[in-house]
Amino acid sequence: MDDIQRDTMPYDVVVVGGGPAGLAAAIRIKQLNADLSVCVLEKGSEVGAHILSGAVVDPRAMDELLPDWRTDGCPLAETPVTDNWHWVLTKGGHYAVPHALMPPFMSNDGNYTVSLGNLCRWLGGKAEELGVEVFPGFPAAELLYDGDRIIGVQTGDMGVDHDGNPKPDYQPGMNLTAQYTILAEGARGHLTKRVKAKYALERDCQPQVYGLGIKELWDIAPDKHVPGRVLHTQGWPLSESESWGGGFLYHQAGGQVALGFVTALDYKNPHVSPYEEFQRWKQHPAIRAILEGGKRVSYGARVINEGGWQSVPHLAFPGGVLAGCSAGFVNVPRIKGSHTAMKSGMLAAEAIVAAIAAGQEGAQLDGYEATLRESWIADELKLVQNAQPLVAKFGGALGTVLAGADMWARYLRINPFGAMAHHTDAEATGRADLYQPIAYPKPDGVISFDRLTSVSFSFTNHAEDQPCHLKLADPSVPTRINLPRYAGPEARYCPAGVYEFVGEGDAKRLQINAQNCVHCKTCDIKDPTGNITWVAPEGGGGPNYPNM
Repeated sequence: MDDIQRDTMPYDVVVVGGGPAGLAAAIRIKQLNADLSVCVLEKGSEVGAHILSGAVVDPRAMDELLPDWRTDGCPLAETPVTDNWHWVLTKGGHYAVPHALMPPFMSNDGNYTVSLGNLCRWLGGKAEELGVEVFPGFPAAELLYDGDRIIGVQTGDMGVDHDGNPKPDYQPGMNLTAQYTILAEGARGHLTKRVKAKYALERDCQPQVYGLGIKELWDIAPDKHVPGRVLHTQGWPLSESESWGGGFLYHQAGGQVALGFVTALDYKNPHVSPYEEFQRWKQHPAIRAILEGGKRVSYGARVINEGGWQSVPHLAFPGGVLAGCSAGFVNVPRIKGSHTAMKSGMLAAEAIVAAIAAGQEGAQLDGYEATLRESWIADELKLVQNAQPLVAKFGGALGTVLAGADMWARYLRINPFGAMAHHTDAEATGRADLYQPIAYPKPDGVISFDRLTSVSFSFTNHAEDQPCHLKLADPSVPTRINLPRYAGPEARYCPAGVYEFVGEGDAKRLQINAQNCVHCKTCDIKDPTGNITWVAPEGGGGPNYPNM
């Protein structure tokens, strides 16, 4: 269908992604020059539909972008953090880590717990008030080029059948051209992945690594709800498989708790199931005690950048820039990235407005990268850049101690380790015969649940009879390599039951249930042979998170 006639809509700036970074960029552009035309493309059915985060938010960037947010109806203002706990879990108990052992910058004083999806909905409204055109349900499917320069994006076609043929309701995607394109797609964005490869943006950095965050919302008993209480855990159950990560439980507005579990995707044992580890974590006596008598109302999953400062790629390319989690500005030990994402979007906006004012259309904005690398984003992330690699190298117990020592040393302007290196999460996967299979307990249907039931609580929907958005480079690899060598990890690392091996003997094959996909991107990252590529499905498809 390459000869399809497509409408073209010209803008000064096209922003791909309606998350914190993209919306902050759009707002900042309009604040600086109201005459510039800006559009934001969001692949979810509405702004916030695909946003999933803990979240405890540092308001530093909000204070810079919209200083009156506390008195302007912003949902962030509803629940300030009032109480902060950190537990190390054993199989049957736990002990608290005193906050005095942590550097001051690890404190949550002055932060807020909120639904990041609702915060993005509010930011989307603010962007529209300033004249930004926000288009939900329109994924950016392709990049547009003029020679070596990006000149915008093409939105995805609608009404295409499984074989790629147009159906009666077919609508071709549009070409949205721009002087500058901001890629703010979130972690492992599919266009960002292409741009990184085309322009070798990762030539001078360590590979990005990720954690898989799986989250639920619960209505809990009123006598157990303490608005603003924040709890983080580490240790069990991942300690049993020599993996690492941890849990969180945040008491938010409306009598709800947001709870979840992050598993670092560099785990070696291919029998590990991050989803099942989350279900086990909920059954820990101290966690179960909070949930008993409550009711789960929502479920979802999303990968998180964990590479730190040394994994930040080059940020500028001809005609565009990376911002937010497309670039990877998560502060791993603080479990925060919204404020750094927003700040990067604001810096991108300032560089673009200045370039347009100077008559520089489609330039490579190296000044944006230089400014960001001198900003408070850099100051913050350099303090914690070895937390992930130290734990990855030395394990959860010793690694945590060393990470704490490194953070204290850097806070005191001492740098004992330098910047440590990473390996990719796919490379970390070990052979199945080197590890014992894990017998996970069956769900009880009260605290723990099976995957397909959980997916129903993500309100995921994809149009029937559309092309599969999970592409296999070689369809023979799952049964020829992954199954015999790694025991078919596709069936375990996906938190939505998308992948399952069916059939017997020579007839065994990998079945892809793409309609279950919650767009977490784990398969694009953890597949040990790098055989799976995630691309954007038809617009509006995927999860519909109401309050995540």
